[in-house]
Amino acid sequence: MNFEAGKTAIVAGAAGFIGSHLSEALLKHGLCVVGVDNFVTGSQKNIQHLSRDSQFSFVEHDVSRPLSIPGKVEYIFDFACPASPTDFDRLKMEILLAGSLGTFNLLSLANEKHARFLFSSSSEVYGDPEKSPQEESYRGNVNTLGIRAIYDEGKRYGESMVMTFHRKYGLETRIVRIFNTYGEQMRKDDGRAIPTFINQALLNEDITIFGAGLQTRSPQYISDLIAGILALTKSDVVEPVNIGNPVEMSMIELSKLIIRLADSKSKLVFNNPLPQDDPLRRLPDISRAKRLLAWIPHVSPETGLKRTIEWFREN
Repeated sequence: MNFEAGKTAIVAGAAGFIGSHLSEALLKHGLCVVGVDNFVTGSQKNIQHLSRDSQFSFVEHDVSRPLSIPGKVEYIFDFACPASPTDFDRLKMEILLAGSLGTFNLLSLANEKHARFLFSSSSEVYGDPEKSPQEESYRGNVNTLGIRAIYDEGKRYGESMVMTFHRKYGLETRIVRIFNTYGEQMRKDDGRAIPTFINQALLNEDITIFGAGLQTRSPQYISDLIAGILALTKSDVVEPVNIGNPVEMSMIELSKLIIRLADSKSKLVFNNPLPQDDPLRRLPDISRAKRLLAWIPHVSPETGLKRTIEWFREN
């Protein structure tokens, strides 16, 4: 990836799961990285190894307040929003503010610095989709009044802000729609299926599955996502791009794979109703990423989950 060494990138949400991996990748490409996080869901542990790099600096800051960074900045990456289902009730206002004022403040800084801006959107903009796979032109099926709307609508509104700054000011912008991603440095209390299943499997506890377990996700390993983000950043593609692994798995299939890989004695238990507006299907159409970014995922669920399980086991 042809990043010019010595350029400066701001990563908002740098202490989070994806933000920490992205920061590490940018450092490896020779960029100076300014990490920004308020530790609402991020972890100091995720950036400890980055702090040993002289090209990395850190600012503890809540992006819902304006941010000032001295000097030149060439890239700004907006990953500063709690994203886990367990956060939707616990951090309602924080999610709303990060998805509105936070993105606005980061866009304003990018405009001031003439920096390229990448917005981390989500497959959640498609809501509980009525078509599958989901391509970028699909406008979604989102319950604007549901408990998930603080996040789903925040990402939809964020995309609108990004395109408004692009059209009004000519700001260089990129939008990545991230599908279900997992890997090392995930929060163990994340609340999503993979960390929950792994924790239960390693303890030989019952695997608790919502509904009948037929709802699907498309698990994507973190290294594939980061490669897609870097490819999109360096491209001239302004429209949103799905980055995900089009390997659709039911919760039953996913849980059984994790049990096998963890060599667990866990059993499946189906005694929990589906959460409100929980999507029944998630399957990305990645034709645009293939065509415009020459990007495809390379890590199979089995390979990626093996690595993730070992990290959970050791941490």
